[in-house]
Amino acid sequence: MLDELRSERIKKLNLLRENGKNPYPALTKRDASIESVLKNFPELEESKNPTSIAGRVLSLREHGGILFCDLSDGTGKIQILLKKDTLFELYELFISSVDIGDFIETAGVAFKTKRGEMTIEVSEWSMLTKSLLPLPEKWHGLQDTEERYRKRYLDILMSSHVKDMFVKKAKFWKSTREFLQSHGFMEVETPVLESSPGGADAEPFLTHLNALDIDLYLRISPELYLKRLMVAGFEKVFEIGRIFRNEGIDKEHLQDYTQLEFYWGYADYRMLMEFVEDMYKKIIMDTIGSLKHQWNGQTINWGGKWKIYDYYEAMKEHAGIDLKTASDTDLRAIATKLGLDAEKHHGRGRVIDLIFKKAVRSHMIQPGFLINPPLDVEPLAKRMESDPDKVERVQVVACGSELGKGFSELNDPSDQRARMEEQLKLREAGDKEAQRLDEDFLEALEHGMPPTAGFGFSERLFSILVDKPVRETTYFPLMRPK
Repeated sequence: MLDELRSERIKKLNLLRENGKNPYPALTKRDASIESVLKNFPELEESKNPTSIAGRVLSLREHGGILFCDLSDGTGKIQILLKKDTLFELYELFISSVDIGDFIETAGVAFKTKRGEMTIEVSEWSMLTKSLLPLPEKWHGLQDTEERYRKRYLDILMSSHVKDMFVKKAKFWKSTREFLQSHGFMEVETPVLESSPGGADAEPFLTHLNALDIDLYLRISPELYLKRLMVAGFEKVFEIGRIFRNEGIDKEHLQDYTQLEFYWGYADYRMLMEFVEDMYKKIIMDTIGSLKHQWNGQTINWGGKWKIYDYYEAMKEHAGIDLKTASDTDLRAIATKLGLDAEKHHGRGRVIDLIFKKAVRSHMIQPGFLINPPLDVEPLAKRMESDPDKVERVQVVACGSELGKGFSELNDPSDQRARMEEQLKLREAGDKEAQRLDEDFLEALEHGMPPTAGFGFSERLFSILVDKPVRETTYFPLMRPK
């Protein structure tokens, strides 16, 4: 069926060429967007001056020598009118060669129909792009989720709510960038290809650079390079860029995604909390126009003062664990009871993190800060002076998920080396997500990094705001080849 439709359109394409018309010209005479025509319609109607517009044909309605057509250029949609008794051969060529989905250019004057609909009466037209495949059925679009993801360009074209979602996503990152720049942060770019990936617990993707004949990794975080820039003397830096992690795909995780990280010299995690709360409220308001939204049938309110969750207290309340006294054996037993494969994971910190995500985090629905976790779970954060078994880390939690993380950055090179060595032992024991020992980064730290607060969040935050799985909020999510 599709092949037959394509064949018919190819015949129409050839008909245009036979009539001396180029179905794919490079130049257009368009002098106004449809949005500007609609905005200035009264003046155009009164002046009777012709205007030239262009766009995709969305509908065709012929009524005995008169044809109505809806045209869209991405800025708006307008009705055009063609009359057989004024266009003659051009009318016949339009009827015999134009399909829904084609891009055309028209010139004509503005008027309103008897029903008051703004319309352009066409005096001339030309083909800009002849489409060879039909668009999905207008009212239903693409229904199969996998097909929607594979042909996302059609999903966006046919679904205004999908297009609007991506417009909001653009506002989300624009607001993020503007907020940081307005507070004195400088945007930077750091390498995507690394010889030693670091800055997060994740398994990287491996690639090979032919020019130098070396293996490289796609970054799992920009953190260690951004900290080098703090050593270099910058006080406030940030990066918004792509991250690559060879992990599972679910409603909150992707293998490649956009992430923000910023670093703030002479600040600590307590200063972060006030700054981050202000930043989130500004971004959320700019993105969705409100500080309240629906998530999983519940109203989430970012507008009030956020809660403070203590990591140790939350574990005791929801998992029945006293992290000050619980042994490794106790933790593994609790993990097994929760249905987690504790033997698959190495290290006390990994097991604690698994239990927290399974039994505790789901209770944190309204926005808040989760603070002061055990040293075991965060190898890059500074110890608390009052309790060296804890670290100065803060996470933004809401909707049962982590929606941002930051800490007082560890700038003691000896302590950092010791923790990286512990991570190395975990890797050697089989933990593919354990962090690596990065000698170049440690050398940079030995040159001195000022007290620094760092923070980051990914596009997961946006997906929560629009109450969609993160794959749904991605333009072209990775799909298994057919």
